[in-house]
Amino acid sequence: MFISPAWASSAQGVSDQLMSGAPQGPGFMVTMLPLLLVFIVFFMMVIRPQNKRIEEHRKMIANLQKGDKVVTGGGLVATVKKLVGDEEVILEIAPGVECLSLRQTIMTVRDSAHMKEVEKAQKRDAAKSKG
Repeated sequence: MFISPAWASSAQGVSDQLMSGAPQGPGFMVTMLPLLLVFIVFFMMVIRPQNKRIEEHRKMIANLQKGDKVVTGGGLVATVKKLVGDEEVILEIAPGVECLSLRQTIMTVRDSAHMKEVEKAQKRDAAKSKG
C-alpha cells in the first residue's frame, strides 16, 4: 500500500496520546511566568519611582510659601508673591511684574523662604553659643 507500516504505527501512537489527555507541552503557569516577571520588573523600575515623584511634587506644591523662588513648567524663574486658594499662585517675575499661575505648573522650588529662616536662626544660635 501507500503508507509504510512504520509510519502508520507512529501516527497511531500520536493520536493515542492526544486522546488519552497526556500533557503535550509546558503548563499554563510555566508559559505565563516570563510575562509575570516582566510585569514585576516594569512595576519596580517604572511605575513605583514615578508614583514617588508625583507624591513628592504634591508635597512641594502643598508647602509653597510666600517668598519661595520657584521654576515653572515654562521655564520662568519667579518668586511667590501670594497664594490664591488651593489652585493658583501669584508669581513675581521681575520687580513690579506679576502673573497668575496654577500651582501644578510649578516644577521646582529653588530657594525656600522657610529654609532661609531656619538657616538664619541656626546662624544666630551658633553666634550666641560662641559669645
